[in-house]
Order: sequence, then C-alpha cells, then structure tokens
Amino acid sequence: MAATKFADIKILKGEELIEKYQFYTHKAEHYFCKKCGIYTHHRRRSNPDEYGYNVANLEDVNLFLIDDIMIFDGLNHPNDQ
Repeated sequence: MAATKFADIKILKGEELIEKYQFYTHKAEHYFCKKCGIYTHHRRRSNPDEYGYNVANLEDVNLFLIDDIMIFDGLNHPNDQ
C-alpha cells in the first residue's frame, strides 16, 4: 500500500467493478473489486483527503523487483510464519 491525495488517483479500467465497503463508523471508505475481491484503495478516516492504494494494481509495476517491500499474498499472514 502507498498513499496519495484523491485527486491523484486515476482508475484506468474496471471502475464499474469497484464496490465501496464501510465499517462501523462509516468514516473510512474501503474499495474492492466486485469480481475478484481484491482491495484497490481506501479513503482514510484519520485523513479524509488522503487515500491508500494497492500498489500491486498498478500497471507495469513488479513488486518483486522493489527492494525492502513486504508482499502479502492474500493467503499467508506474516504473523503466521
């Protein structure tokens, strides 16, 4: 995950597949793909002008080539290792 201002987020394709989910307080906004369930981005409760986004969703980005990055595969939690 990385962070940016909302104005800097541009969804290039599949926007119709993105679904918003809100937890108890309904202040933060979490977005997921309706088709596959992957987390795409979220609006932060602590700073509503800032959004976190899933770097793995960026075109032409290979996370395995970035040094010092923790990769979550969605199956194995790091605390379970």
